[in-house]
Amino acid sequence: MLPQLPLLDTFGRLHNNLRISVTDRCNIRCFYCMPAEDVQFMEKSELLSFEEIERIVRVAVPLGIDKLRLTGGEPLVRRELPRLVEKLAAIPGIKDVGLTTNGILLAEHAQDLYDAGLRRINVSLDALTPEKFKKFTRRDGFERVIEGIQAAQRAGFQPVKINAVSVRGLTEEEIVPFGHFARETGVDVRFIEYMPLDADNLWERDKVLFAQEIIDILSASIMPLVQVPHGHPSTPKTSPDPDDNAGPAENMVFQDGVGRIGFIASVSQPFCLSCNRIRLTADGKLRNCLFSLDETDLRGLVRGQGTNADIAAAIRASVLAKSEGHEINTARFIQPSRPMHSIGG
Repeated sequence: MLPQLPLLDTFGRLHNNLRISVTDRCNIRCFYCMPAEDVQFMEKSELLSFEEIERIVRVAVPLGIDKLRLTGGEPLVRRELPRLVEKLAAIPGIKDVGLTTNGILLAEHAQDLYDAGLRRINVSLDALTPEKFKKFTRRDGFERVIEGIQAAQRAGFQPVKINAVSVRGLTEEEIVPFGHFARETGVDVRFIEYMPLDADNLWERDKVLFAQEIIDILSASIMPLVQVPHGHPSTPKTSPDPDDNAGPAENMVFQDGVGRIGFIASVSQPFCLSCNRIRLTADGKLRNCLFSLDETDLRGLVRGQGTNADIAAAIRASVLAKSEGHEINTARFIQPSRPMHSIGG
């Protein structure tokens, strides 16, 4: 069999990273992701089964996909998730399987996930006090998230990454505590600029707390942050991280080498021209961009008479149709109709 051509789009971007949402359901209600109440979730019959997900991944691997991340909604509300991790990690050609979770259920699942083959985990945590946590999530659970982070570290995940969304007027007072949190616990903290993916369409550019402002605050309040070069000794050798040089985060470390801080500056410093990601929603729609207005129906092919060649052709066509960038900073930007929990984080 002749080798498959790589997944290149018309701008020369090579795609090897597939993010897979396993559910749109969640046990908290972060305002930047979903409504507070009366959320209309997908019917369970609409969700891809583990076997359907596995089939799509097996088709995608010969096209160049070698890195996976499981998302939601909250992926840990999907029953038997370690079983899916085990299936995906065993596929020849898959080099890396990660998970993004809100951490509420992590304490009870961390060891099973690690034993199933998961090695990288990101926990979404936007504040370090129960009161501010509830402002973001509109639910309780801060202590459970902290317990989940500790359980993940005990299970062997190193490092555990924290994703903290930065919102002007809300998170300024969290910046320095997160810096100390990184230094004291060994987690990597990544600040993410607030993006227009909320269900209530309340995003405004003026609410974005920019990465450079956070760098300045941390550098002035703790000590200067410096870039992490490739192979820097602060990078744990026990868990090679493909995100360090190929992902969207700008990685920095405090000048004394203690405490790694990352920045995902999607608004102020878009990284679209180096994007290597495609996304599969929980109901089997392929999206070539987080902000895409179009989707490709892979579930219809999987459940119909579609062959593996048909699925591969659909994936390739989706990548070829990828636009140059998300255009958040232009008047042409149109917010996707799907909120974040429905797309997959």
